[in-house]
Amino acid sequence: MSNTVESIIHEVKKVICGKDYIIAQTLTAILAGGHILMEDVPGVGKTTMAVAFSKTMGLNFGRVQFTPDVLPSDITGFSMYDKATDQMRYQPGAIFHNLFLADELNRASSRTQSALLEAMEESSVTVDGNTYILPKPFVVFATQNPTGASGTSLLPDSQIDRFMIRISMGYPSSKDEKAMLEQRKNGINPMDNVHTVCNDVILSQMQQEVNNIFIHEKIVDYIIALINKTRGNPDLLRGGSPRATLALTSMSKAYAYMSGRNYVIPSDVQKVFLPVITHRLILTPEAEVNSRRTTDVAKDILKDTFAPKV
Repeated sequence: MSNTVESIIHEVKKVICGKDYIIAQTLTAILAGGHILMEDVPGVGKTTMAVAFSKTMGLNFGRVQFTPDVLPSDITGFSMYDKATDQMRYQPGAIFHNLFLADELNRASSRTQSALLEAMEESSVTVDGNTYILPKPFVVFATQNPTGASGTSLLPDSQIDRFMIRISMGYPSSKDEKAMLEQRKNGINPMDNVHTVCNDVILSQMQQEVNNIFIHEKIVDYIIALINKTRGNPDLLRGGSPRATLALTSMSKAYAYMSGRNYVIPSDVQKVFLPVITHRLILTPEAEVNSRRTTDVAKDILKDTFAPKV
């Protein structure tokens, strides 16, 4: 599947300039079967990234622009009376897609945000006591504006932890911004040039191949050691959860797969550690006063943890 991976990246790069690392991490998370949280200021291409991935991977795409008046039933669906059958009939919500874009998720109410919890963990939704299975593969691609921006609220910790990675686009360089303008001159929409190179069946097959990637016991111990060092760290009120251990393992396998290997090496773990762990950590007040960041703590943990040779 290496040609497919390269083709996906090539197609997405047609609309996202100069963000090769972000594109690679996003695809790694999708192959690992995880969900992506992209936090950044408006206008840097978060939504464009999600649309480009859905188009080139041939995924059924759904989108909700989250606002305070979006209801949980808008996401999960609802039961309604069908006069023709004299029975209640389930009307699926917006989440029933392979790739669901939750745009500006942190503008929604806490009640609406919680509607995603079951879907993200179990790939199903429960309405009126009935459980409905979501399409496979299923990926939530959520965007949020930085905390403190107008009209935003913090995502609950239980939801933050369900995102496999958190990434940030950042502003483009002058060179990349010029290339972006070149792509769009004469009214051309570069999204029109993005071609579909696979589909949901092929993606599911790729995800299964990622699951089958070999990981040595020493690498497993290395992953556990990294996560354990986030717990009880003097700069942190809270470290990584067991879900973080699972996410780091899956992302490491997917990164090995992206690199054309059927086994994990320590550098795979190191490459994905920061996007997997930083959003799950909570700094102590003292660390915040000292201008420490979760990224700083995670980098120190990587530096101080012995990497095995396998």
